Amino acid sequence: MLESLQNIVVILGDPRKTDKVKPGLVFDDDDIFTINQLKTALKELNGYNITYLDNHNDLISDLQKLKGNLGLVLNLCDEGFSNDPRKELHIPALLEILGIPYTGSGPQCLAYCYDKALVKDIAKELNIPVPESIFIDKEDSIFDLPFNFPVICKPNFGDSSFGITQNSVAYSGKQLIQAISDIRDNFGYNSPILVEELLTGSDISVGIIGNPPDSYQVLPMTEEDYSSLPDNLPKICGYEAKWQPESIYWNIKSIPARISDETKEFIMECCIKLFTRLECRDYARFDWRLNAEGYPKLLEVNPNCGWCWDGHLAKMAAHDGKSYNEMLADIVNAAKKRLGFNGNGNGNGNHY
Repeated sequence: MLESLQNIVVILGDPRKTDKVKPGLVFDDDDIFTINQLKTALKELNGYNITYLDNHNDLISDLQKLKGNLGLVLNLCDEGFSNDPRKELHIPALLEILGIPYTGSGPQCLAYCYDKALVKDIAKELNIPVPESIFIDKEDSIFDLPFNFPVICKPNFGDSSFGITQNSVAYSGKQLIQAISDIRDNFGYNSPILVEELLTGSDISVGIIGNPPDSYQVLPMTEEDYSSLPDNLPKICGYEAKWQPESIYWNIKSIPARISDETKEFIMECCIKLFTRLECRDYARFDWRLNAEGYPKLLEVNPNCGWCWDGHLAKMAAHDGKSYNEMLADIVNAAKKRLGFNGNGNGNGNHY
């Protein structure tokens, strides 16, 4: 048994299949580079034998073959089963059916957090502030906006900023109708849309690795530096910033958060409440934005958030002095400690 604990299987998205979130609908050179960076970092985790599974057609049979000599699955398949984002929860569900321990959040948590409106309702129950918003179903052609412009439109379901571009910001009713059409026409999104008040203060990300309340760390908070953008463009970190190198939004940088200690403390306390209530496990990222008066509001919760070498979680870990492989090791150790395996935990501690 002790030997099998050193055998880790990493589950990834399937590069053979289309992926509607990616601009070219396929894994490109940047995706392959990112995966190679992951593999290089995981080689530096001493004492582990690592196997990679990315062929989703054979995933069930491959896991069944490996099950007897498998200690832990490092679930990094944030694309979803067969690269379908609505099936991200299917991977942990499959692992639970097979009785295989794994890193990250379970299917219930992933189902909760895929629905942005639901997360906002849960946050409100916890007295956590959220932006004013309305929910527009795909059948709705007439709706009232009970708050003032400007607003931002975003798909209610999904992640990776899918569907959110500079054209998602609206300053009038006419622009709002066009923004909704752009999401539906240009991204092929035919599900409910959220229209939120546009927050214009600091754009904050918070990373937690571990499992509150016993053993966890809050990574240094970051904010997006929009100083490279022209004044006429909305200050948002959307699809263009994450997927389109030719866009001016690609030049946005993440820097240590420039907000007060009091605001950091409030945000941190809210994130820990949400981590527990939503049943997050091992690691998660929380996105916040301050309004013009400096008051923070929750945007969304990202369990099993992006693990790539240049993603937000890795940037936060770097601000804490951690290398990429150390961040990955912390995630593995958090899961092992939660599961009761022998091995190094992260220890108690909260710092930012």
